This record gives sequence, structure tokens and C-alpha cells, in this order.
Amino acid sequence: MDGNDAGKCPVMHGGNTASGHSVTAWWPKTLNLDILHQHDTKGNPLKGFNYREEVKSLDFEGLKADLKALLKDSQDWWPADWGHYGGLMIRMTWHAAGTYRLADGRGGASTGNHRFAPLNSWPDNANLDKARRLLWPIKKKYGNKLSWADLMALAGTIAYEDMGLKTFGFAFGREDIWAPEKDVYWGSENEWLAPSESRYENLQDPSTLENPLAAVHMGLIYVNPEGVNGQPDPARTALHVRETFARMAMNDEETAALTIGGHTVGKAHGNGNAGILGPAPEGADIAEAGTGWNNHVSRGVGRDTVTSGIEGAWTANPTKWDMGYFEMLFGYEWELKKSPAGANQWMPIDIKPEHMVPDVEDPSKKTLPIMTDADMAMKVDPIYRAICEKFMADPKSFDDAFARAWFKLTHRDMGPKERYIGPWAPQEELIWQDPVPAGNASYDVAAMKAAIAKAGLSTADLVATAWDSARTFRGSDMRGGANGARIRLAPQKDWEGNEPARLAKVLAVLEPIAKAHGASVADAIVLAGNVGVEQAAKAAGFDVEVPFAPGRGDATAEQTDAASFAPLEPLADGFRNWLKKDYASDAEELLLDRAQLMGLTAPEMTCLLGGMRAMGTNHGGTKHGVFTDRAGALTTDFFVGLTDMAYKWVPKGRNLYELQDRKIGAVKWTATRADLVFGSNSILRAYAEVYAQDDNAGKFVQDFVAAWAKVMNADRYDLQG
Repeated sequence: MDGNDAGKCPVMHGGNTASGHSVTAWWPKTLNLDILHQHDTKGNPLKGFNYREEVKSLDFEGLKADLKALLKDSQDWWPADWGHYGGLMIRMTWHAAGTYRLADGRGGASTGNHRFAPLNSWPDNANLDKARRLLWPIKKKYGNKLSWADLMALAGTIAYEDMGLKTFGFAFGREDIWAPEKDVYWGSENEWLAPSESRYENLQDPSTLENPLAAVHMGLIYVNPEGVNGQPDPARTALHVRETFARMAMNDEETAALTIGGHTVGKAHGNGNAGILGPAPEGADIAEAGTGWNNHVSRGVGRDTVTSGIEGAWTANPTKWDMGYFEMLFGYEWELKKSPAGANQWMPIDIKPEHMVPDVEDPSKKTLPIMTDADMAMKVDPIYRAICEKFMADPKSFDDAFARAWFKLTHRDMGPKERYIGPWAPQEELIWQDPVPAGNASYDVAAMKAAIAKAGLSTADLVATAWDSARTFRGSDMRGGANGARIRLAPQKDWEGNEPARLAKVLAVLEPIAKAHGASVADAIVLAGNVGVEQAAKAAGFDVEVPFAPGRGDATAEQTDAASFAPLEPLADGFRNWLKKDYASDAEELLLDRAQLMGLTAPEMTCLLGGMRAMGTNHGGTKHGVFTDRAGALTTDFFVGLTDMAYKWVPKGRNLYELQDRKIGAVKWTATRADLVFGSNSILRAYAEVYAQDDNAGKFVQDFVAAWAKVMNADRYDLQG
């Protein structure tokens, strides 16, 4: 060995994936397809394991008993406040579920993503690593039959029950992921808790918060508890609370109930110096055993814990579900003070001795209660105050409102009620669950299929209508899809992306056919799309039958929360080569986002887009990307034309290109970025070349049919077990 090599590291430090040396780091403009394959089975240690089946045999009552015992089993290494871990577990559950946002359905508690970066190391999640470690003995005991996602959502619910709340219920069925989620955009800031201005067009107008974000700072779940940008102003904070919770699909009553109920128990922690805490889990030394925010300078636990920096409890009985929060907030005047850690908080004036809070370690000692700026907003804002007054006049209405809002918070991203598992799942149908009536599956499918084929609709009309109905599906929160046929209801029937005039024409044909055969319109729409695909395949020389499972139902307007469906509106659809307007994001980036939400792989995305172009299904009938003289046939012509070096690509605008003959300069085709990315991106081109080969025309049709059926059945939970 050369002496100069002594002490040098012999490994590659992650090779090409090391920070600063990835493909996207070298070439930041390249389209990163990782989000389509982020949870590859190679990284799943339980490959082939069906959690949703196994959890059905879980010892539910034994689990509840073990959780209740754990809540009161205070550990020396992280002692429980007042001998009860309820507040800690509730905060963990809240912060796991509270990342959900309505705009794209991402975030939430349904994947167990709280175990991984960045969430496990967000400033707002400080010390929740301790909650997960406290839960480990229970996870270890119940093993594969209990996912971390279910356990983290359940722990807070059982904590509320143990402290006296009659909960609304709980459903199991959340499957764990095994690596961080790459598809969730948490903001562009490179600094934790960066000033809010970085994500608002106008901080004075909360509605200008950047979409799809819901939190006001990078690294927070909701709003800053000290006030907007840390400046206390309850009236102003109320406006940001309203916007933030609305982006999580909560109305004013649900928002007030959650704020109050969340602070009826537990406490905030800021009795110390935050500056001496160690790094968050992802940045901590290996000796910290995967935990973070550790204090190796002073005590740092019990009454000396520092988490948010705010210090104190909200009520005199922080381990009991009661009306104490209202008694405190409305029974006293409050003044602005500083916590021991230097955070802004509100303290009561002239408090009565019986309303003092017992010390978390020594009940004989008393401390002052506190309120955050968000709490004061409940008193100052006239809408929230009116809701609080209603709750105070009828405590049972508060109990019910909170129980329902908590259930919604912890279950919103699970999708329809049909996906709920376990004996505690409530039977009541809730509008936010997007209910769909049971459909008829016993009609003569062949007869209806024949009637559709003879109805005179074009292949493009049949395929585009079925696609538009199904493309709303979001795997992020299991919403949307073809089941329910909500494409015929407001607001979907009027969405620009659905071509309302064309849609109305097609529905006018399909609805009578469905009625005549005793089928749902939802089934008729999907079956019509299948007919179109089969016609297109036949025109290309292939006889295929697209799989079809009858039994979809038709939702009614009364079963549809129109406002909450508005965020599902497609503002772009690369598969139909359409943009509602010019966006900061390029067309191919918007295509990738939609493909990920629909649960497609990169090969499936490639195959589907090429087939849609060949069948002439572009929005408005445009010819961009239709590289064929046989439009309507399910050919590989899109890929052949895309890879043909006889043509050069000439930009004619940000999202418009001409494919010109290299010899004579004549324009052969026009295209958009959503077309040409399949020839320019090295990975997508590799897929496109497969289908451009002379020997893969049949494979292409087979692959298209499989991917098409996947999209049409994405929301058929009755078929998925």
C-alpha cells in the first residue's frame, strides 16, 4: 500500500447516489422518474405479505388493553407527564395524520411515513421519536399483524378514550411503506421555519399560500403557535388557522373542535434552553440510536423538557377529557409573556388557585396554565367564538364534534368506508368518505356492450370519456375514480378538462343504454371505454378483450361533497395532451405528477400515453403528438414517429414543437413537451424504443390493455380485498 493511502476511506460513500453526485444533481433539469418507483418491492422485507388480510386476525381487545397499560407505565428514560403518556401519544397521532392536504391528497397517517425523513426530523415533530420508541414493545408483540401506520394512528385515539372521551371509532388497514416518500412537496425552502413570506404571494392574504401546501412554515404541521411569523396577533392568526385547516378539508366547526380538543389534554414543553439540544434524528450521531433532540448538558426530561419552546398546560386537569379549556380561555383575561425557552405565549391574569396546573412530576407544586396565539384566536375571531359559545352551552355537542373531527383527521386519507377493517369501524356513512351505492352486477354485460358498439360514438369519444371519469383517482388518499360516475355531477361535469359539451353528448347516449340494461352509468362509461380500446386494437390488427368487472354504483348529488371534489379537477393531463393554462411547471412534470397519483409505473405511463395518442383522444381533438395517419387504431406509430431520425424537432413556443423533415423542411407533425419527453429523456426513450421495435406491436397492445384495466379498476376496492 502506498503510504499516502493510509487512513483513506476504501468505500464509495453511496456511489452515484451520494449527495451532490446523483444524476439530478449533475443535470438538475432532467426529469426524475423516481417517484413512480419509490416503493419498489426490492426494499420491502415483507414482499408478498397481505397486511390487509392479516390485520383482520389481530387481537383487537388485547391490543387496546396493552395500549391503555402502556399509557400509565412511566419510563425513567422518558417519564410521562403526570404519569400518563396520553398527551404525547395524541400529539404523535395528530402530527402523523395532520400532514394530509386536500389539494393533492398527499401526506396523512396511512403509510407510516412518520418514521422516515423528513417528517421524523421536522422541528414540529421534536421528541415524537420518543413516542414511537415507547410503542415499540407493542409493535414487537403484535408483529406483522399490526402496522406502524395503524399503531401510530390508534395510540392517540386510545389515549383520548382512556382520558374520558367517547371516541367515534377506529378503522385498521393502513399499510406501511419502507422508505421515505419522494412524491410529497413540502416546500422550496432550504431552511427550517423560514419566514412565511417564502410560501405566500401576500402574507396578508392567507389564501395566497402556495399550493398544494397547507402549513405556514417549512417543518410545521399547521400554523406557528406563537403567531404569524412568530408575532402574536390572535385575530390575524385566526385567518391563517382557517386557511390551513380548510386545506386539510376541515370546516370552521371542525377546526375549532380540533384546536380545543387537542389542547384539552397534555401540555407544551419549553422549560429549558433549546440551544443545548442535539440534532434531529436524521442528523444525530450513531450513538443516539436513531433518536434526536437529546440533551446531554442538563436534565432535559420531565418538567425540564424542551419541545416547542412554549411551556405549560391548558387546563388544570391535563389527563382528563373535560370542559376545562373553555373555563380557562373564557374565564380569564390573558396577557402576553415569554416561556423559559423564550417563546411567546399567553398567561392568565389573577388566576384562582383551583385553576393552577399541577407540576408534571410533583402534584404538590403548581404552575400557571397557558394559551398559544392559535388558542387566543378561538376567543378573538367572531366565527370561532360563536362556535365555542355553542359548545359551552352544550358540552355533549362539543364531545361529538371533536370525536367526529378527530376520526376524520385520522381517517381522511384512507379513502371510502369499504376500506375500513376491524370491529371499531363506525357504520355511519359520512359524506367526506365519498360514498357510492352498491351497483348491479347481474345484468347482461355482452348485450350492453353490443348496444354501446352500435350507438355511433367514435373510438375517441368512448375512450376519452372513460379516461376522464377514471383519471381523477388519487392513490394518495384513495379518492376519485370511475366508480360513482361523478363525472356526470357537479362540479365534474363542468370541468374544462372534461370537455363539457362532448361529455354531455356521450352521456346522453350512454345513460339510456345503462338504464335499459339495468346497469349503472359508471359501468356503462367504463365498458364504453373498453369497447373503444377493443375497436382500436382491431383496427390495428389485434383481437383483444379488455377485462371488465360489473358492479359499479352511481353516486347522487346528495352523496357528493362538491366543494371537496374541486381540488380533484385536472388542471393538466399529459395523457390527453392538455394544459388548462401555462404553468410554472413544465408539461412533462405535470404528467409525471398525475401518473404518480394514479399509481402508474413509468412503463405503464409510457404505454398509455402512446396508445392514447394513436387513438386520437387528445383534448379538443388537437393533433399534437398524433404521429400517425391511422388515428383511431391502437398502433405503435407514436413511438415509431418519435424515434424516427428523419425528423428534427423545432421549437415554436414553450410547449409547442414541429417535427420537420430534415431533407425538405416540411412539417410532418406537431408535438408538445409531454410528447417529446419520451424521446429526449434517456429512461423514457428506453421504454419508447421497446414499443417502436418492429416485433413489439402485439406486446404493446397487451401492455396497453393491462394498464388501461388497472386505471379503470383503481377504485374497485371490492375487487382488491
